[in-house]
Amino acid sequence: MRWKRTIQLLDVHAEGEIGRVAIGGVPKIPGDTIAAQLHWLNTDPKGDELRRFLCLEPRGAPIGSVNLLLPARHPEADAAFIILQPDQAHASSGSNSICVTTALLESGIVEMKEPETIVTLETAAGLVKATATCRDGRCEKVKLTMVPSFVHELDVAIDTPHWGRIKADICYGGIFYALVDVGQIGLTIEKANAAGLVQAGMILKELINRDIKVVHPEIPAISGVAYVMFRDTEADGTVRTCTTMWPGRADRSPCGTGNSANLATLYARGKVKVGDTFTSKSIIGSEFEVGLQAVTEVAGRPAVIPTITGRGFTFGLTQVALDPFDPHPNGFALTDVWGPAAGEI
Repeated sequence: MRWKRTIQLLDVHAEGEIGRVAIGGVPKIPGDTIAAQLHWLNTDPKGDELRRFLCLEPRGAPIGSVNLLLPARHPEADAAFIILQPDQAHASSGSNSICVTTALLESGIVEMKEPETIVTLETAAGLVKATATCRDGRCEKVKLTMVPSFVHELDVAIDTPHWGRIKADICYGGIFYALVDVGQIGLTIEKANAAGLVQAGMILKELINRDIKVVHPEIPAISGVAYVMFRDTEADGTVRTCTTMWPGRADRSPCGTGNSANLATLYARGKVKVGDTFTSKSIIGSEFEVGLQAVTEVAGRPAVIPTITGRGFTFGLTQVALDPFDPHPNGFALTDVWGPAAGEI
């Protein structure tokens, strides 16, 4: 077979959310920093081509992410990565950090030490410390020390054609989120409501990004609300979440960066203190443990240092290739699978 391009992927999921890890064949990504490489992937036609090759049909799917392993630039980092999704390249992700850590250790790219291995991951949002519990050659769970997370604005009023005026918290947890109490749209977070939640999330994301401009005060490559995360709190204090993702799907995990952003709102409202932990459940019932490790500042704003603990599981090894005669080198999407947003791809 005379393939034009091949990339090797280790298939991993974190609490149900797929995060394939490109462990071989990743082309050189221009840029002196990971943030600059993120910018290139999102602005250069060749970066767009790579993302479409991996994330769109016939080689990709709307569910899950592809993580590009890159050489670390920071002297303290063991590895660097950038997350590719159908809409764009993203700076940070808790579930994908768990997937990457699991892939690095179980593939032997980073030496596994039992009972604990510390892996420092470099992202466009900063360094993420991953503390992996290891036994019998397996990465059993990963505790992430996330980047500083902060509130941009609480209780932002949004006028909608479907639900009237609702409120959202605009916060940063590695990427920017709009956090919405799910009762405002008349739904609950459960499997049967996944389609309705996703439709609402796509509508709200468009409205919010039309009217509200957000840029990280220290990392200009990170801008705009990436996701709408619906949230609720159960009687025992468990936080229930559903992060909605373009072109129209629900995060299967509880969402690490989303819970980091939400932790910043809880701290701002005086509902948590340093040392507190709680459980966050996803729409499928999988769990992360969320903790408040410390408080700090970002460009003069109060910020929190969250921890996110969850599990990653390998489930396959894939080699993605491009036949030089393939008529769909840049991929495609159809509304039957991708929803109405397929028309934008």
